[in-house]
Amino acid sequence: MGITHVNTGISHSDIRDLQKGIMSEERFTAIYDAYYSRVYKYICYRINNHYDAEEICSHVFEVVISKFYSYSPQKSNFEVWLFAIVRNAVADYFRSQKKRAAFSLDSILDMILPRSTPEEVVILDDSNEILYKALAKLSDKERNIIGMKYAAGLKNAEIADLLGVSGSNIGVVLYRCLKKLQQELEKGGFQFEK
Repeated sequence: MGITHVNTGISHSDIRDLQKGIMSEERFTAIYDAYYSRVYKYICYRINNHYDAEEICSHVFEVVISKFYSYSPQKSNFEVWLFAIVRNAVADYFRSQKKRAAFSLDSILDMILPRSTPEEVVILDDSNEILYKALAKLSDKERNIIGMKYAAGLKNAEIADLLGVSGSNIGVVLYRCLKKLQQELEKGGFQFEK
């Protein structure tokens, strides 16, 4: 599944509007259409609750409207600014829950996989259980980076900007996480197709 990056660059008229703290309806619609799916998938990936994910996603776009004046193209690109808001909203959700939610990819799998036969569901559930156990072995930071990379489709440099580390550091962390996941999956009996 490929992630399409949409050019939502800031034009001269947008810069004038930005300086006034104004977001046009057309600009908001373009941002919403370009990013809603990626924002929603990332949130679902992190919290594993479709209903709460919809609420958080709505809140994120409300913040985008209300804080548009604070966005500065000189400081970072728009995706980094947007996903900083998303990341903060997810962190706020976890703080409000006073507990850690179980990590799951069900919501993402439901969105990208066609409806399966009962036999396929049983096989998929077995595979998912092994995957969940493997993912649980990763730190919260590692799961967050995987979520930003594969659920939100951010580039390594964008993740690095969000976390305040180098792009090469993100590449190394991703490489190590994927190797760790592969080892845990193999320990759990997962069979890789060759």
